[in-house]
Amino acid sequence: MSDVLMMGLREVADLLRASRIGAQELLGEVVAAIGRHDHICNAVLAIETERAFAEAAALDRLPKEARGPLHGVPLAHKDMYYRAGEVTTCGAGFRRDTRMGSTAELLQRLDAAGAISFARLNMAEYAMGPTGHNRSFGRCCNPFAPDRISGGSSSGSGAAVAARFAYGALGSDTGGSVRLPAALCGVVGLKPTQGLLSLEGVMGLSESLDCPGPMARSSGDIARLMDVMCGTAHHERGLEAGVRGLRIGIPQSYYVEDLASEVAASFDAAIGVLRDLGCDIRQVDLPDHGPYADLADAIWKPEAAALHLRTLQTDPERLAPQARARLMQGLATSAVDYVRAHQLRSLALRAMLDGPLHACDIILTPALRIPAPCAVDVEEANGDAMRRNLEAITAFTRPLNFLGLPGLVTPCGLDEAGVPMAIQMIGAPRQEALLLRAGHAFESAAGFNRMRPPFLQ
Repeated sequence: MSDVLMMGLREVADLLRASRIGAQELLGEVVAAIGRHDHICNAVLAIETERAFAEAAALDRLPKEARGPLHGVPLAHKDMYYRAGEVTTCGAGFRRDTRMGSTAELLQRLDAAGAISFARLNMAEYAMGPTGHNRSFGRCCNPFAPDRISGGSSSGSGAAVAARFAYGALGSDTGGSVRLPAALCGVVGLKPTQGLLSLEGVMGLSESLDCPGPMARSSGDIARLMDVMCGTAHHERGLEAGVRGLRIGIPQSYYVEDLASEVAASFDAAIGVLRDLGCDIRQVDLPDHGPYADLADAIWKPEAAALHLRTLQTDPERLAPQARARLMQGLATSAVDYVRAHQLRSLALRAMLDGPLHACDIILTPALRIPAPCAVDVEEANGDAMRRNLEAITAFTRPLNFLGLPGLVTPCGLDEAGVPMAIQMIGAPRQEALLLRAGHAFESAAGFNRMRPPFLQ
């Protein structure tokens, strides 16, 4: 495989802007890599070949002074970002011929910066599922160990970035759907502050909790994507400021309870790296985050049921059984429970801001309580065992959606099966630049974000 495919987004963007490689040439290499290896991952649903190569040819003709910060960079996205005239399935097989009438605002911003968004990526049906399973398009497999889950619901985004099929990808995060596949596939993923990035032209699941987010191979790459999508320059500009004196809070409850031994060991090692970088590591007490998953359910499930009400009423069999069951639970949620969850959400956020996020700059947790389970262990036939695994997978990501806080996941090692593990950095609202600076420092010191799947060794 070409060395250029192993580079990060910023590195390859600089080569493209300097004409040291052409956009058409690079796109051809990426498409060829998908042809060689996607049978392992099943991450890519479709490549928009004609449009993408036409865009690449036009970009190659641009003078250097007219080239944007993502000039010629191949990106691919979760198949729920709309593009006018093109299909968007939202992970549902019956939408294979559904073409959209407009283009998502975030895609427009990436286009304007010179990116080539060339492929649509696998996902859980209607973004409901954290494992990578999809009954219509097949399971998206973990590039490091295909028998393990890739995470979801932005499964294809995590797998595609890890497999070097794209230099970055957009996903969506309503309960961890950016952070989980990033963590399990060994890449970097950011859930921004609620409301920071536009949802215009993106499939909805829960209007109160939905959050678009990027994945890439480093925090630096994420920073450039965030600057483009936010119309700013401060995310990338502050990366090299270092982390000496940064107050890192280690929770004394919830996020350190019932950890698998491998997870606990990698988390302790990550704390050691940050301490060696000069961070002020301190213990911190958190409000009880245990109830937040149920409170989030009381918000997203009825909101999702309202979005899909017509299908539930007229043709429920079109929906996958697991998605249909969750939506039916939403129909059964009372208005009192829904309103109460929103009221408690505001109180919970205030408690975090006045307490641990006042005492610390960043709260550090593991991304998952357990290593990546085998795919068969999270299938419906396993009943109670499946439910226990699903709860363990999402336990540490869902609270941030309920609170609306930003969170960054970055790799911190491999488990005994050779599958990535990750840490999660939590910040106050609008502190994405701080999280990315800390992630960049950790990655520069530890290097786990440079791990490659076995088929790329």
